[in-house]
Amino acid sequence: MDTIFAHVITFFTVLRIADIIDIAIVAFVFYYLSNLIREARVWQILKGVIFFLLATWISDLLNLNTINFILVNTMQVGILALVILFQPELRRILQQIGRTNFEFFFKGEKVDSVKTASEITKAACALSRARLGALIVIEGNSGLGDIFGTGTELNAKVTSDLLITLFFDKTPLHDGAVVISNNTIRYAACVLPLTRDESLSRELGTRHRAAIGLTENCDAAVIVVSEETGIISIAQNGKLTRNFSEPDLLEAVTKIFRGDDVSDDKAKIHNKWRGIINGKKN
Repeated sequence: MDTIFAHVITFFTVLRIADIIDIAIVAFVFYYLSNLIREARVWQILKGVIFFLLATWISDLLNLNTINFILVNTMQVGILALVILFQPELRRILQQIGRTNFEFFFKGEKVDSVKTASEITKAACALSRARLGALIVIEGNSGLGDIFGTGTELNAKVTSDLLITLFFDKTPLHDGAVVISNNTIRYAACVLPLTRDESLSRELGTRHRAAIGLTENCDAAVIVVSEETGIISIAQNGKLTRNFSEPDLLEAVTKIFRGDDVSDDKAKIHNKWRGIINGKKN
Protein backbone atom coordinates (compact mmCIF):
# COMPACT_ATOMS: atom_id res chain seq x y z
CA MET A 1 0.00 0.00 0.00
CA ASP A 2 2.85 2.38 0.81
CA THR A 3 4.32 1.77 -2.65
CA ILE A 4 1.00 2.44 -4.37
CA PHE A 5 0.48 5.59 -2.28
CA ALA A 6 3.98 6.77 -3.15
CA HIS A 7 3.32 6.26 -6.88
CA VAL A 8 0.09 8.24 -6.61
CA ILE A 9 1.87 11.10 -4.83
CA THR A 10 4.62 11.07 -7.46
CA PHE A 11 2.06 11.10 -10.29
CA PHE A 12 0.28 14.18 -8.96
CA THR A 13 3.58 15.87 -8.18
CA VAL A 14 4.86 15.68 -11.77
CA LEU A 15 1.44 16.34 -13.34
CA ARG A 16 1.51 19.52 -15.39
CA ILE A 17 -1.27 21.81 -16.57
CA ALA A 18 -0.45 20.71 -20.12
CA ASP A 19 -1.03 17.08 -19.09
CA ILE A 20 -4.45 17.93 -17.66
CA ILE A 21 -5.39 19.73 -20.88
CA ASP A 22 -4.10 16.79 -22.92
CA ILE A 23 -6.16 14.27 -20.92
CA ALA A 24 -9.25 16.48 -21.10
CA ILE A 25 -9.02 16.77 -24.89
CA VAL A 26 -8.61 13.01 -25.31
CA ALA A 27 -11.55 12.37 -22.97
CA PHE A 28 -13.71 14.80 -24.95
CA VAL A 29 -12.79 13.15 -28.26
CA PHE A 30 -13.68 9.70 -26.91
CA TYR A 31 -16.96 11.05 -25.51
CA TYR A 32 -17.81 12.65 -28.86
CA LEU A 33 -17.00 9.44 -30.73
CA SER A 34 -19.10 7.39 -28.31
CA ASN A 35 -22.07 9.63 -29.12
CA LEU A 36 -21.36 9.31 -32.83
CA ILE A 37 -21.34 5.50 -32.88
CA ARG A 38 -24.75 5.38 -31.24
CA GLU A 39 -26.12 5.66 -34.77
CA ALA A 40 -26.77 2.16 -36.08
CA ARG A 41 -25.13 2.77 -39.47
CA VAL A 42 -21.91 3.99 -37.87
CA TRP A 43 -21.91 1.10 -35.39
CA GLN A 44 -22.34 -1.44 -38.20
CA ILE A 45 -19.42 0.05 -40.12
CA LEU A 46 -17.30 0.15 -36.96
CA LYS A 47 -17.99 -3.55 -36.34
CA GLY A 48 -16.87 -4.27 -39.88
CA VAL A 49 -13.61 -2.35 -39.30
CA ILE A 50 -12.96 -4.25 -36.05
CA PHE A 51 -13.59 -7.56 -37.81
CA PHE A 52 -11.18 -6.54 -40.59
CA LEU A 53 -8.44 -5.69 -38.07
CA LEU A 54 -8.95 -8.95 -36.18
CA ALA A 55 -8.77 -10.92 -39.43
CA THR A 56 -5.47 -9.21 -40.29
CA TRP A 57 -4.01 -9.99 -36.87
CA ILE A 58 -5.16 -13.64 -36.93
CA SER A 59 -3.83 -14.20 -40.46
CA ASP A 60 -0.44 -12.91 -39.33
CA LEU A 61 -0.55 -15.04 -36.19
CA LEU A 62 -1.34 -18.21 -38.18
CA ASN A 63 1.13 -17.37 -40.97
CA LEU A 64 -1.60 -17.22 -43.61
CA ASN A 65 0.68 -15.26 -45.86
CA THR A 66 -1.56 -14.78 -48.89
CA ILE A 67 -4.55 -13.61 -46.85
CA ASN A 68 -2.34 -11.42 -44.70
CA PHE A 69 -0.73 -9.85 -47.77
CA ILE A 70 -4.16 -8.98 -49.20
CA LEU A 71 -5.45 -7.59 -45.91
CA VAL A 72 -2.33 -5.54 -45.16
CA ASN A 73 -2.31 -3.98 -48.62
CA THR A 74 -6.02 -3.28 -48.38
CA MET A 75 -5.38 -1.41 -45.12
CA GLN A 76 -3.17 1.04 -47.01
CA VAL A 77 -6.29 2.52 -48.55
CA GLY A 78 -8.32 1.97 -45.40
CA ILE A 79 -8.26 5.62 -44.32
CA LEU A 80 -9.60 6.77 -47.68
CA ALA A 81 -12.29 4.08 -47.53
CA LEU A 82 -13.34 5.22 -44.05
CA VAL A 83 -13.56 8.83 -45.22
CA ILE A 84 -15.87 7.72 -48.03
CA LEU A 85 -17.99 5.52 -45.75
CA PHE A 86 -18.31 8.13 -43.02
CA GLN A 87 -18.69 11.06 -45.43
CA PRO A 88 -22.17 12.14 -44.19
CA GLU A 89 -21.11 11.91 -40.54
CA LEU A 90 -17.83 13.74 -41.15
CA ARG A 91 -19.65 16.51 -43.02
CA ARG A 92 -22.07 16.86 -40.12
CA ILE A 93 -19.20 17.11 -37.62
CA LEU A 94 -17.42 19.76 -39.69
CA GLN A 95 -20.64 21.74 -40.00
CA GLN A 96 -21.14 21.58 -36.25
CA ILE A 97 -17.59 22.84 -35.70
CA GLY A 98 -18.07 25.59 -38.27
CA ARG A 99 -21.21 26.93 -36.62
CA THR A 100 -19.81 26.81 -33.08
CA ASN A 101 -20.12 30.15 -31.37
CA PHE A 102 -20.28 31.59 -27.87
CA GLU A 103 -24.01 31.99 -27.67
CA PHE A 104 -24.17 29.55 -24.77
CA PHE A 105 -22.67 32.26 -22.56
CA PHE A 106 -25.67 34.46 -23.31
CA LYS A 107 -28.38 31.86 -23.82
CA GLY A 108 -31.80 32.98 -22.77
CA GLU A 109 -35.38 33.17 -23.96
CA LYS A 110 -36.43 36.18 -25.99
CA VAL A 111 -39.99 37.40 -25.73
CA ASP A 112 -40.44 37.17 -29.52
CA SER A 113 -39.27 33.55 -29.53
CA VAL A 114 -41.65 32.60 -26.73
CA LYS A 115 -44.54 34.14 -28.66
CA THR A 116 -43.45 32.44 -31.89
CA ALA A 117 -43.21 29.06 -30.14
CA SER A 118 -46.74 29.52 -28.82
CA GLU A 119 -48.12 30.41 -32.27
CA ILE A 120 -46.37 27.45 -33.92
CA THR A 121 -47.74 25.09 -31.28
CA LYS A 122 -51.29 26.40 -31.70
CA ALA A 123 -51.07 26.01 -35.46
CA ALA A 124 -49.59 22.51 -35.36
CA CYS A 125 -52.26 21.27 -32.94
CA ALA A 126 -55.06 22.82 -35.01
CA LEU A 127 -53.66 21.24 -38.17
CA SER A 128 -53.41 17.91 -36.35
CA ARG A 129 -57.06 18.02 -35.34
CA ALA A 130 -58.07 18.91 -38.90
CA ARG A 131 -55.84 16.18 -40.39
CA LEU A 132 -53.95 18.69 -42.52
CA GLY A 133 -50.34 17.74 -43.24
CA ALA A 134 -47.64 20.28 -42.46
CA LEU A 135 -43.88 20.83 -42.46
CA ILE A 136 -42.64 23.74 -40.34
CA VAL A 137 -38.89 24.35 -40.44
CA ILE A 138 -37.23 26.33 -37.64
CA GLU A 139 -33.88 27.58 -38.90
CA GLY A 140 -30.84 27.17 -36.67
CA ASN A 141 -27.35 28.61 -37.06
CA SER A 142 -26.82 26.86 -40.38
CA GLY A 143 -27.98 28.80 -43.39
CA LEU A 144 -30.81 27.42 -45.52
CA GLY A 145 -30.17 29.44 -48.66
CA ASP A 146 -30.49 26.41 -50.93
CA ILE A 147 -33.89 25.66 -49.40
CA PHE A 148 -35.06 29.28 -49.71
CA GLY A 149 -34.52 29.12 -53.46
CA THR A 150 -37.14 26.39 -53.82
CA GLY A 151 -39.98 28.30 -52.16
CA THR A 152 -41.98 31.53 -52.25
CA GLU A 153 -40.75 34.48 -50.17
CA LEU A 154 -43.22 35.84 -47.61
CA ASN A 155 -41.38 37.65 -44.77
CA ALA A 156 -44.54 37.65 -42.65
CA LYS A 157 -45.15 37.69 -38.91
CA VAL A 158 -45.60 34.25 -37.37
CA THR A 159 -49.23 33.72 -36.38
CA SER A 160 -51.17 30.50 -35.94
CA ASP A 161 -53.89 31.71 -38.33
CA LEU A 162 -51.40 32.36 -41.13
CA LEU A 163 -49.68 29.00 -40.65
CA ILE A 164 -53.02 27.17 -40.73
CA THR A 165 -54.00 29.06 -43.88
CA LEU A 166 -50.72 28.24 -45.62
CA PHE A 167 -51.23 24.51 -45.06
CA PHE A 168 -54.92 24.46 -45.96
CA ASP A 169 -55.14 22.02 -48.86
CA LYS A 170 -56.95 24.48 -51.16
CA THR A 171 -54.23 27.13 -51.07
CA PRO A 172 -51.45 27.23 -53.71
CA LEU A 173 -48.65 27.23 -51.08
CA HIS A 174 -49.80 24.26 -49.00
CA ASP A 175 -47.59 21.69 -50.74
CA GLY A 176 -44.14 22.06 -49.20
CA ALA A 177 -42.46 23.39 -46.07
CA VAL A 178 -42.73 26.73 -44.31
CA VAL A 179 -39.39 28.10 -43.10
CA ILE A 180 -39.30 30.25 -39.95
CA SER A 181 -36.20 32.36 -39.35
CA ASN A 182 -35.68 35.14 -36.80
CA ASN A 183 -39.32 34.85 -35.65
CA THR A 184 -40.50 35.47 -39.23
CA ILE A 185 -42.12 33.24 -41.83
CA ARG A 186 -39.46 33.71 -44.48
CA TYR A 187 -40.57 31.24 -47.16
CA ALA A 188 -43.44 28.87 -47.93
CA ALA A 189 -43.83 25.89 -50.29
CA CYS A 190 -40.15 24.97 -49.92
CA VAL A 191 -38.87 21.62 -51.17
CA LEU A 192 -36.81 19.65 -48.64
CA PRO A 193 -34.25 16.96 -49.52
CA LEU A 194 -35.33 13.38 -48.80
CA THR A 195 -33.19 11.24 -46.53
CA ARG A 196 -31.20 8.50 -48.22
CA ASP A 197 -31.27 6.33 -45.12
CA GLU A 198 -32.42 2.95 -46.40
CA SER A 199 -32.87 1.58 -42.87
CA LEU A 200 -35.92 3.74 -42.22
CA SER A 201 -39.28 2.02 -41.97
CA ARG A 202 -41.22 1.92 -45.24
CA GLU A 203 -44.21 3.15 -43.29
CA LEU A 204 -42.62 6.59 -43.16
CA GLY A 205 -44.08 8.82 -45.86
CA THR A 206 -42.44 11.51 -47.95
CA ARG A 207 -43.25 14.27 -45.48
CA HIS A 208 -41.35 12.60 -42.62
CA ARG A 209 -38.49 11.52 -44.88
CA ALA A 210 -38.08 15.12 -46.06
CA ALA A 211 -37.98 16.37 -42.46
CA ILE A 212 -35.31 13.83 -41.52
CA GLY A 213 -33.36 14.51 -44.73
CA LEU A 214 -33.06 18.23 -44.02
CA THR A 215 -31.94 17.76 -40.41
CA GLU A 216 -29.26 15.21 -41.27
CA ASN A 217 -26.92 17.92 -42.54
CA CYS A 218 -27.89 21.06 -40.65
CA ASP A 219 -29.04 22.19 -37.21
CA ALA A 220 -32.57 23.14 -38.24
CA ALA A 221 -35.56 21.48 -36.57
CA VAL A 222 -38.70 20.45 -38.46
CA ILE A 223 -42.18 20.03 -37.02
CA VAL A 224 -44.19 17.46 -38.94
CA VAL A 225 -47.95 16.98 -38.83
CA SER A 226 -49.17 13.74 -40.36
CA GLU A 227 -52.08 14.09 -42.74
CA GLU A 228 -53.28 10.53 -42.14
CA THR A 229 -52.93 10.18 -38.39
CA GLY A 230 -52.62 13.75 -37.12
CA ILE A 231 -49.53 12.70 -35.15
CA ILE A 232 -47.14 15.59 -34.48
CA SER A 233 -43.42 14.83 -34.74
CA ILE A 234 -40.17 16.76 -34.57
CA ALA A 235 -37.13 15.96 -36.70
CA GLN A 236 -33.76 17.13 -35.42
CA ASN A 237 -30.23 15.86 -36.00
CA GLY A 238 -31.53 13.18 -38.34
CA LYS A 239 -33.83 11.72 -35.67
CA LEU A 240 -37.60 11.70 -35.51
CA THR A 241 -39.39 12.22 -32.19
CA ARG A 242 -43.11 11.42 -32.35
CA ASN A 243 -46.44 11.68 -30.57
CA PHE A 244 -46.28 15.17 -29.07
CA SER A 245 -49.18 16.45 -27.02
CA GLU A 246 -49.81 20.21 -27.03
CA PRO A 247 -47.99 20.92 -23.70
CA ASP A 248 -45.04 18.74 -24.72
CA LEU A 249 -44.86 20.37 -28.14
CA LEU A 250 -44.83 23.87 -26.65
CA GLU A 251 -42.03 22.87 -24.31
CA ALA A 252 -40.04 21.27 -27.13
CA VAL A 253 -40.44 24.21 -29.53
CA THR A 254 -39.45 26.64 -26.78
CA LYS A 255 -36.30 24.57 -26.20
CA ILE A 256 -35.53 24.62 -29.93
CA PHE A 257 -35.63 28.42 -29.94
CA ARG A 258 -33.21 28.37 -27.00
CA GLY A 259 -30.85 26.29 -29.12
CA ASP A 260 -31.42 23.04 -27.22
CA ASP A 261 -31.53 19.55 -28.70
CA VAL A 262 -34.86 17.79 -28.22
CA SER A 263 -34.00 14.77 -30.39
CA ASP A 264 -32.77 12.75 -27.39
CA ASP A 265 -35.97 13.01 -25.37
CA LYS A 266 -36.02 9.45 -24.01
CA ALA A 267 -39.73 9.61 -23.23
CA LYS A 268 -40.79 10.05 -26.83
CA ILE A 269 -37.84 9.32 -29.07
CA HIS A 270 -38.68 7.33 -32.16
CA ASN A 271 -36.00 4.77 -32.92
CA LYS A 272 -35.68 5.20 -36.66
CA TRP A 273 -33.71 1.97 -36.98
CA ARG A 274 -36.58 -0.21 -35.70
CA GLY A 275 -39.55 1.08 -37.65
CA ILE A 276 -42.64 2.99 -36.72
CA ILE A 277 -44.67 2.22 -33.63
CA ASN A 278 -48.39 2.81 -34.21
CA GLY A 279 -47.50 5.02 -37.17
CA LYS A 280 -48.88 5.14 -40.68
CA LYS A 281 -47.42 6.36 -43.92
CA ASN A 282 -47.23 10.15 -44.36
